[in-house]
Amino acid sequence: MRLLATLTCTLSVAACGPPDPYAAALVSFEEGQGAGFGKDALPGVVLGPPAGGSTAQGSTDVLSLGQGGVVVLELGGEAVDGPGPDLIVFENPFVVATTGAIFAEPGEVAVSEDGASFVAFPCAPADAAPNGCAGYGVVLAGRDNGVDATDPAAAGGDAFDLADVGLARARFVRITDRGAEAGTSAAPPTAGFDLDAVAIVAR
Repeated sequence: MRLLATLTCTLSVAACGPPDPYAAALVSFEEGQGAGFGKDALPGVVLGPPAGGSTAQGSTDVLSLGQGGVVVLELGGEAVDGPGPDLIVFENPFVVATTGAIFAEPGEVAVSEDGASFVAFPCAPADAAPNGCAGYGVVLAGRDNGVDATDPAAAGGDAFDLADVGLARARFVRITDRGAEAGTSAAPPTAGFDLDAVAIVAR
């Protein structure tokens, strides 16, 4: 019986313990061109709450996907459709000191209940934000600053509503770098969408 329980926990993090509002397991990572930053810190670098915590400078506690890179995460609990946003994705956009503009590398966010069938939120990276992509919201919540990363009104990042893609609940999140289409990407090994964390909105 103990062996069966251990196997169940290994296959699905959501099967064991209290629900975790953050990503709790790395399912897969397909590196894009110019990826590499943060890879040696997997899986922990993309699990748990965001490091962020700044109004101007993005965190370096991230995984760079590379151009066209794809990462799939399993949440520690279910994101359930409710009033307003249900999920927050945290990248590390930062304010350019000389212009005040936001430097962002957009990513397409897709969600799934079973980890096999994903539906993507509309994302138009060539358009000005807000354009449906993640990667534009400066991360205000941090591990040590007391800002609640599950509160979309305070956390920063980019919030998503499951109702927009017709899902009642989701346990898996897939993020695909779309920076090439926006003409924004850092040099290797930090190219592409830089994932800090994913959080389920608290109700």
